[in-house]
Amino acid sequence: MPSTIWSGAISFGLVTIPIRVISATEDHSIHFHQVHLEDMGRVRTRKVCEIDGEAVPQEDIGKGYELTKEQTIPVTDDELDQMPLPTAKAIEIAAFVDADTIDPVRIGDSYYLAADGQVAAKPYTLLRRALERSDKAAIAKFAWHNRERLGLLRVRDNVIVLHAMRWPDEIRDPSELAPKEPELDEKEIEQAVQLADSMTIDNISGFRDAYRDALEELIEAKSEGKEPAQPAEGEAQQPAQVVDLMAALNASVQRAKESRGETGEHATVHEMKPRKKMAAKKTAKKAPAKRSAAKKTTTKKTAAKKSAGRKPRSA
Repeated sequence: MPSTIWSGAISFGLVTIPIRVISATEDHSIHFHQVHLEDMGRVRTRKVCEIDGEAVPQEDIGKGYELTKEQTIPVTDDELDQMPLPTAKAIEIAAFVDADTIDPVRIGDSYYLAADGQVAAKPYTLLRRALERSDKAAIAKFAWHNRERLGLLRVRDNVIVLHAMRWPDEIRDPSELAPKEPELDEKEIEQAVQLADSMTIDNISGFRDAYRDALEELIEAKSEGKEPAQPAEGEAQQPAQVVDLMAALNASVQRAKESRGETGEHATVHEMKPRKKMAAKKTAKKAPAKRSAAKKTTTKKTAAKKSAGRKPRSA
């Protein structure tokens, strides 16, 4: 089990829940050291004062805030410790919101909150059940490393998860980045939706880091004194150019179907068809004759889907 990185409590009204904080993720990236190529010795970083050029030992290093290029004021650890931080030892729930109203841009690192001791089991389960039944997420404040932070509490696999969140003023306004709205044909939009439908999968557990896999093979080969395998030559990256959008969408849909083993007329039956059926019903109020035709077409397509024997989806 991963080690505890912080201990404290969840403050839920007048209820206090002792918890331990455990990182919900782990880094599997391959890291390199900087080395001297002549003898492969490690290259070390020395902290040097920019005024006298001398190396500074750790005990002589402090914090300073730069007011101007000519003036820096020192700030001591004692002064920081005396700053008001009511959430220094508690994750204080301040409000509840609908779980689907949180902008993902604001969500940062994730942590599991484990009940700390048997006495915490009941209030912990109480909060978890309340979050599940209400379909809400809790907004909380907490303090780590002398800084107050905003957090989001939700439930994952019967465990309460804390997501660190950005403060509202830390999110940049993207309005200037959106292009001027161009004219789009309805067929182009429908074809783009069909492409998204043809690329839809049941879960994303099958994705792998191809770069890391290749890097591990390279390191393994070199550690055994073997010649690293040469990567297969892929298609040359073509520069961006103006293309026939519909032709590109059609080709993309066809390629997606082929990669999933979908060929022939049965591949034209998509999961998004129920939405089109609902639209057909609305139109049918004005044109009853079309309604019956839409039903017949849907029945034929449903029968075709059952007989198609499509392969199961995978990531």
